[in-house]
Parts: sequence; structure tokens; C-alpha cells
Amino acid sequence: MADLLPHRTAALDRRDFLASLGAMSAAGFSHPVPATEPRGLAPASSDFMFAPGLTYLQTGSLGPTPRPVMERTIAAWHELELDPVYYGYGPQEKAMDMVREKAAAFLGCKTEELVLTKCTTDGINAVAQGLTFAAGDRILTTDQEHPGGRVGWNYVARRFGVTIDIVVIPPGENDAQSIIDRFAKQISPRTRVLSFSHLLTSTGLGMPVAELSALARSRGCIAVVDGAQAVGGIAVNVKALGCHAYATSGHKWLLGPKGTGLLYLSEELGRTVDPIALQSGRAAYSESSGVTNIPGVLGLGAAIDYHLRVGTARIEAHNLDLRNRVYEALKALPVLDVVSAPPGPLASPLVSYRLPDAVDAGALHTRLRDKHKVVVKVVPKNWFNGQRISTHLFNTERDAAALVKALRVELR
Repeated sequence: MADLLPHRTAALDRRDFLASLGAMSAAGFSHPVPATEPRGLAPASSDFMFAPGLTYLQTGSLGPTPRPVMERTIAAWHELELDPVYYGYGPQEKAMDMVREKAAAFLGCKTEELVLTKCTTDGINAVAQGLTFAAGDRILTTDQEHPGGRVGWNYVARRFGVTIDIVVIPPGENDAQSIIDRFAKQISPRTRVLSFSHLLTSTGLGMPVAELSALARSRGCIAVVDGAQAVGGIAVNVKALGCHAYATSGHKWLLGPKGTGLLYLSEELGRTVDPIALQSGRAAYSESSGVTNIPGVLGLGAAIDYHLRVGTARIEAHNLDLRNRVYEALKALPVLDVVSAPPGPLASPLVSYRLPDAVDAGALHTRLRDKHKVVVKVVPKNWFNGQRISTHLFNTERDAAALVKALRVELR
């Protein structure tokens, strides 16, 4: 992931940005944003339908679907109900396969390598179910994986006697080579799979995916990547990453309908990954997949179009630039311990901070939302007592100011 800071053209330096936060707070930015005011890179000011005055910094959990995407989804549903059999098994089935082709191009792979799913977890579960394991085989993953990225491996461990080995990545330790070294040290002759995130859901750390994928290949292992926090927020090319499988969601950074997702299975895998749902092939609809969420898939195609209209490189630059400004502003609050990577190649649009032990992250989350209309994520306590924010194409400096102002009020 390239450091895009040197290429920004209108970025504030740290001193100017921190000063602007005070000015914006004094201006009362907890009030609703006028409908005519632009929202970041959104092509139209009305594209996002947030409740009045809401500051949404939670794309990492669920992304807001833009109005044009929602309208395409609803229109497809309306058309489907005019004549369900005709449209469902005719024009709209063909349209879903066109979405699959578009999604493959978006990820940099062949259409034959792309499977439509309902979420990231669904994709990783398909890989876990489709592999053949024997008692004594091993899977190597990290202690920072989302529960949805672990459940498939927990399943095969319980069912087949597979051992799951864990690479520890302490929050705040942002060292790519150390992570690579730990993976290399813990691979055994029985390790079958390396499963890890592209961006850690806990801290947003950009993992060394290409290096870990190369390591997996050199040891005869399959590299499976959880890309839930990456696709749509940063540029992703699965071929350049070199992994064997890559699962992601349509309803996070892609801003698509909820319950949509994508799974890349490299053609070199052949039938190595052979789940039930793919027994009749990888088309959008088949005998083994059954009927899927047709309007949702067509809406996902509209979401990809929306991203392409704004521009993937432009979105990534915006997300990282705003993220880096938020990072610096949060670092200036002495009560917080920012554990995400500093601006640079390991940074992502996710920023997490640890709270003092005396501050309950969940209770603070409620106060931020109810009193200040600022929405953030509570980091699961098995990682640390803290919160996470996400900056996406619709977020602005106004959102950053609202977050910092609210934290100053609640943590004073």
C-alpha cells in the first residue's frame, strides 16, 4: 500500500489542521449539514441519506449505500416482481453475470475466478468447507482476525482434528517484517493454510499480504485473505497480491446492498477448493447455488459503478489523507493511545485508539452517539479497551472536527 501523503495537493499541515478543529468546533458543527453542501467526494450532495446531524465514522462495520445504488437495487426488485420467472431466470440472471464480470475486473482477476457471495464470512467459510483436511493438519492465522474470519477454521478444527496455530500481533506494534518472521517461524510441515486479513479489523494495520502469500507458496501452503476492510477503501489487485483466495464484502467499503460479497479463487487452485455451492460452477445462479439476492447483486454492480465514477485512486488518496489528519488530531489528545500505524505504507483508512482503563469504551460509544451524534466502533475487549473510526469518500474535515470535539468533551 503506497504512502499517498507526498502526492496530496491541498492538505493542511498538522498545526493548521489542529487549529482548524477548534475553529470548526466553535462554529457548531453538531448541526445538520445542509443538503446542498458536498459530502467529500460524493458526486451529489444528496447521495448519502444520514439522519440529520449524524457524523458516521463506521464504514468498517457497515457502509452507507448511496442513493443511486439504493435506487438501482429497488428498481431491480420492482422489475423482478412484474414477472418473477421471466426476469429472475432471464434478463436479470444475465445481468448478474455481468456484475460478476465487472467485479472480477474491479479486483483484477478473470471472471471464472470470481464467485458472488453474501459477505466476507460466507466466502471464507466456502474455502474452509471446500478444502480437504486430515487429522494433524494445521492452519496458521493471527490473534487479530474478525470472528467471522475464524469461524470456518474453527469448524474444520472441530470436525477434522485440525490444529489452529496463532501468530500474535500486539496492538500498537506496527512492524511488517516482524509479522512475516513470526509466520515463517510458526509454519510447520503440516501447515496447510495461512489465513490473515488484508487490513486488520482491530487497528487497520496494512498486512504484508504479498510477502505472506509468497511465504505460503514457498512452503506449499494456501494463502487465504480476509479483505473485508480493504476493497472499496483502497485499491486492491488480487493478482498483484499473489494470494490463492480473497474474500470481501459488498456492504462495507464498496457501499453496496447489505448481504453481498465477493470471493476470488485463483484458477491455479483447480478443484482444490470444492464447496457444495460451487458443484455446478461459479455462475451467479446454478443448481448448486440456488436463487440468490437478485436485486442485491444488481445493486452491487451499481456500487462498483459508483466507485469507478469517483475513481479508485482518488478515493484511496482521500481516505488516507483524511485518516492521517484524524490520526494527528487524536495523537494530540494525551488521554488517548493511538495504536494504529502512523502515516506511511502500513496505514489504512481505519484508526483505532486505546482508552484509559477507567473509561468504558461501550459507554463512551453510547455518549458519543446520543449526545454528539458521532458514530464510532467499539473494539472488542479481547483486543483492548478502545474504539475505531473509519474515513471514507463521504467523510470530511467537518466529521473529523465533530469526533475530536466530542472526545474532548467526554474525556476531559
